[in-house]
Amino acid sequence: MINNHSMSNVNHRHLRVGELVKQSLGQIFLRNEAKIPSLNTKLVTVTEVKMSSDLKSARAYVIPLGGKESEKTVNILTEFSHLVRKALSKKLDTKFLPKLHFVEDKSFDYAERIEKLIKKNKSK
Repeated sequence: MINNHSMSNVNHRHLRVGELVKQSLGQIFLRNEAKIPSLNTKLVTVTEVKMSSDLKSARAYVIPLGGKESEKTVNILTEFSHLVRKALSKKLDTKFLPKLHFVEDKSFDYAERIEKLIKKNKSK
C-alpha cells in the first residue's frame, strides 16, 4: 500500500525531472546544439515537459515563435529526435535518458479563445 507521503515524493520527482529536461531542451534549442537541418531551433520554445511514471519517456510541449507552422516544427523535431536526445544525454545525469515525444502546445490558442469570449461577453 502506498501512503500519501510516498505519492507526493513521486510527483515531486516527476516535476523536478520534467523541469530539468525542459531547461536542458531550452538550452539545446537556443544554442542550436542538436544541429537539426531545416529548422532554426532558436525559434522554438519548450513550454512544458511531462514525464512518464517510470521517467523513461518525456512529452515535450513546444511552440515555434509566433505560433506559425507548429505542426511542421513538431514533425521535424520528431524526425530528428535522436539528435536532440544525443545533445540531451550530455546535459542530463539521470539513470535513464528519456525518449522524447514532441507535441504541439495548443494552450496559447486555448487561452486566446477564452480571452476573446470574455471580452465579447463584457461588451454585451
